[in-house]
Amino acid sequence: MALENTQNRTIVLPISQADYSAFINCAKTAHQMIRQLYGQHPDLFPAAMKNGYCLNGRSRRSKKLGFQQRKIKVDGVSYRIRPSFVLPYCRSTSDQVAHGLFLLGFGVPFWAIALVFGRYTMWWYRLYLCFSSYNLVGTTVKVAARLPTDLLADEHHIRQRGQKAYVATVCGAGCFLGLQTSPHADEASLKQSYGVFRQEAQQVQSDYQPDTVNTDGWKATQNAWKALYPKITVIECFLHAFLKVRDRAVKRLQPYFEKAADKIWDCYRAADKRSLAQQLRRLREWTCHQVPDSPMRQAIFKLCEKRKQWSEHLDFPQAHRTSNMMDRLMRSMARHAFHSQMFHGSTASTTRNFRAFGLLYNFTPSCPAAWDDTGKLQSPASRLNGFTYHDNWLENLLIATSMGGNHDHRNLL
Repeated sequence: MALENTQNRTIVLPISQADYSAFINCAKTAHQMIRQLYGQHPDLFPAAMKNGYCLNGRSRRSKKLGFQQRKIKVDGVSYRIRPSFVLPYCRSTSDQVAHGLFLLGFGVPFWAIALVFGRYTMWWYRLYLCFSSYNLVGTTVKVAARLPTDLLADEHHIRQRGQKAYVATVCGAGCFLGLQTSPHADEASLKQSYGVFRQEAQQVQSDYQPDTVNTDGWKATQNAWKALYPKITVIECFLHAFLKVRDRAVKRLQPYFEKAADKIWDCYRAADKRSLAQQLRRLREWTCHQVPDSPMRQAIFKLCEKRKQWSEHLDFPQAHRTSNMMDRLMRSMARHAFHSQMFHGSTASTTRNFRAFGLLYNFTPSCPAAWDDTGKLQSPASRLNGFTYHDNWLENLLIATSMGGNHDHRNLL
């Protein structure tokens, strides 16, 4: 997905409203603050910043907010410096919209946000969509070493202009890392959609190679990931296999299902490959003798035939064996899609809608029960990175979008 050049040349820095007047009016103060912030957060600046920079005047005064932005020149390229309390294109200030944007993650419609917080419906919608233009991986993952190597991938089914479509979704470490709409679920289409994640991840770490990816049993998904990352190990979701058995357990088969469920999860808890093979044999033998012929019986047999797939995780104990994390995140996607009442635009506009949702989800505070012991790492992105740029969640997000989220980790060397 092409990112806007204007965003790629905007540096967002944690400058407070109290300090901004001195920053914009005094060149000496501006130099001091830029050098200090560059020493603290070099990833917010272009890589060529280490070779020096010079002040390059100011932007025209904003008609919306009535303030100017400093400009600097780095390696012959001009960049704007925007303080974190100001939104892109000077739409508003962060303290005026933070609560409204926070509620969008809970499925509150735009008209309700406008009714409570002012403005109008399309103003909030356009503000929301502006977050879709950033590099989703680069904005979320600010420490290359923390880029997850154990991923989950699945397609979220939606209706677009009345037709079925799919959102190729990548998750890791509790965050959305890839969201790309695909009109089809064949291997070629999914490879292209998941390939956007690959492109963005390479901007964070050029030699990025994930170890595992958890998927359901859809072959097109698995083949797409193998084509993108030939060395990756596909971990098939054990939970999906169990659910296929459960969904076929009609009322007359409930007594058999209750016993089968215990035996299936005994297979899941096997400590090694030998124990796993033994548990699967016992499950198959019990099913042959006890379970009457039925779709549920065939589903159990199919589960037993996948010994090779179920044993893959034993070589990667840190891999995701089930899609629980993906399911939690997709529930929020489903709620958002439901309140959107189907998507009536193009595939590109639908992708922008979901990318904006994913970025807001990564940075909005989670339930307090999920916070770390210090209470400072409140969002999924902050827990992934182990730090925040700012205590305010929205300002933290805006700072993370510096350079369009396309930070260059060579700048840290």
